[in-house]
Amino acid sequence: MSRIPHRFRTGALALALVSLSPCMALSEDPLMVRAVRAEQVETRQHLSLTGEISAREMVQTAFPTGGRIAEIAVEDGDRVKAGEVLARIEKVQQEQSLRAAEAQLAATRAEYDAAQDADRRQTALLERGATTRAARNAAADRFAAAVARRAQAEAELQQARDALEDTVIHAQNDATVIRKLAEPGQVVGAAQPVLELALGEGLDAIFNVPEQKMLGTAEAETPTIILSPIDRPDVQVPGVVREISPLVDPATGTVQVTVGLEEPLPGLSYGDTVRGTSQPLEGRSVVLPWSTVTANDEGTAVWVVDPATSAVSLRGIEVKRYTSDSVLLESGVEEGELVVSKGAQLLYPGRIVALQEDL
Repeated sequence: MSRIPHRFRTGALALALVSLSPCMALSEDPLMVRAVRAEQVETRQHLSLTGEISAREMVQTAFPTGGRIAEIAVEDGDRVKAGEVLARIEKVQQEQSLRAAEAQLAATRAEYDAAQDADRRQTALLERGATTRAARNAAADRFAAAVARRAQAEAELQQARDALEDTVIHAQNDATVIRKLAEPGQVVGAAQPVLELALGEGLDAIFNVPEQKMLGTAEAETPTIILSPIDRPDVQVPGVVREISPLVDPATGTVQVTVGLEEPLPGLSYGDTVRGTSQPLEGRSVVLPWSTVTANDEGTAVWVVDPATSAVSLRGIEVKRYTSDSVLLESGVEEGELVVSKGAQLLYPGRIVALQEDL
């Protein structure tokens, strides 16, 4: 029996495959897939961040002069009345200065009285011709100098009294102590903050929001922020964005957003952590389920069905953002088009499919 050379057998097999492949392609059954119809809907972005409760109006108190703190008479959270003593520094030096100023004033007053009597006497003697004009002028000069020294002593006494008064910090208004910034025994400088006070009853929540996700700023109208304690999400009060910082923190890339509370949050006070939630409108977007998403050599893509031929094509898409169960598209698919949601792993461009739509 003669043997057919190997190269002839290989060529015959290739020829047979070429001749059969068109028949196989024509006899290939449509692939059953599931599809969804692209819909364009109004979407909202769910944003949730944690912030800190802060007073709407705050002021820091300090001593006008430096010294060692002798007493801080309040604690964090205390409510104080206008005029109430908040803190004191040691006042030994100021008391000594006051006593010295009082003694100096007493001496200058005695000198003033003596110079005044001498001036009056010399004036009377001059009128009777019993003294010289030079003596009269000398007495007048001494009296003028005594007047100046008394005025200076009075000013120094007032300065000493003010310095003694400055050793005590009084509340200028009814307020709440937010926190102490110093402790007794600590040496503080002039104008160094010692206490931070909250004025009034207004509360704010301060959030550091990533620049690309501003809390509710996508809406044209002022958005409402829902605020709740971290450990009690069921307790909620509304808030409104009151201020947005024009500056971005270069270290964190965040923008400070101040949200005003329309009513107090029960159980929360200054410095407590709060969660803020917003659902701003994004506009209309084509929304598809996760199961439709695949990829091509350029990135994210979906399989789109041509309704005229039932053939599929792989089309690139631009994603706006992802959610837990869907994808919001920026572009790539138009409303009403059919997109394969199940069976995509068996597809290739031009493949004929039979649709079972998820409508």
